[in-house]
Amino acid sequence: MARPGTLLVTRPEQRLRLLPTNWYKAFVILLAVVWLTVPINLSDAWLDVLARCGVAAIGAIGLNLLTGYTGQISLAHAFFIAIGAYTAAWLGVRSDLPFLLWLPATFVVGALVGALFGPFALRVRGDYLAILSIGLLYIGQHIFVNWTSFTGGRPGTSTGAPAAIGPLDFADLNLFDQAYSRRQGLFWLVWLVVAIVALLARNIVRTRPGRAMQAVRDRDVAAEVVGVSNARYTISAFALSSGLAAVAGGLYGVVALTVSPADFGGAPGLLLSVQYVAMIIIGGIGTIGGAVAGAVVVVAIPRVIEQISNSVAIPFVGPGEPISLFAFNNMIYGALVIVTLVFEPRGMVAGWERVKAYWRTWPLAD
Repeated sequence: MARPGTLLVTRPEQRLRLLPTNWYKAFVILLAVVWLTVPINLSDAWLDVLARCGVAAIGAIGLNLLTGYTGQISLAHAFFIAIGAYTAAWLGVRSDLPFLLWLPATFVVGALVGALFGPFALRVRGDYLAILSIGLLYIGQHIFVNWTSFTGGRPGTSTGAPAAIGPLDFADLNLFDQAYSRRQGLFWLVWLVVAIVALLARNIVRTRPGRAMQAVRDRDVAAEVVGVSNARYTISAFALSSGLAAVAGGLYGVVALTVSPADFGGAPGLLLSVQYVAMIIIGGIGTIGGAVAGAVVVVAIPRVIEQISNSVAIPFVGPGEPISLFAFNNMIYGALVIVTLVFEPRGMVAGWERVKAYWRTWPLAD
């Protein structure tokens, strides 16, 4: 039997705890230290990349709740991200509402729109639901281009909404007579929101609603027989997923400062939605930590490849070469998804669990 404090969870009641062992608690403390120290030791360029990773992590958590925990396939995630970005622009920039008002408002608006789309999942499912969600992207493209009073039309609109919590303005942060750059402040803000969203999502999946969503995913008819409402939890999952996607969109607007329909509608929106699917597949479907890990990997890859190409010539890749850098990044996404599905279908988190299990039982492991 494992000693107290190991990562091995041996009792059923431990599985219901948020931090079941001392090692989990130490890991959370380590993450807090990393969160505090990373902005002091990295350049603004890399902090911008990590802030975008955090934004993607929030959206990926939302998609994982829908697809990984409830079993509903959606390729319209970019549409709800756009709703959040434009809502943040309207409430935060034009109406000048504070951060603690406009950010929750993006969740509410996104959740309401997602709840309206949710009933369609009760009529179609699987591949048909995925195709139906693609249609939502093209409807969204028409709305984003033509509703100029709300979205700014094709040129886009400013989305630099306020990012202050009380006296702390993360866009212009000053602490203890020390001034920090905008990128440093936004890193702290975005990843603080990631931690809150991950905590809330983890609590949801550990409680009755989360178990009900998983029952709908695994055996929807059997779930109905034992009293789990398929309609209620499917629509709730769409609302929750869309609300979190909208929160990601609002924060994306703060980081990027401007958005346009070209970022979210039609084919670009489909590509963005597919990237979110890649995030949860690579990180681990049906895990909160997997959504965060997958988002970091998928978003950081283009920046890493760009840095490599600047110092080392990649054969057949680059300006004037047969393969553009953009296409090469997409090829890497595809390769990662294929390798993950073939060798570790449950993603990076399952691979990590396998490594931990090996070392727990070493030298008796095969």
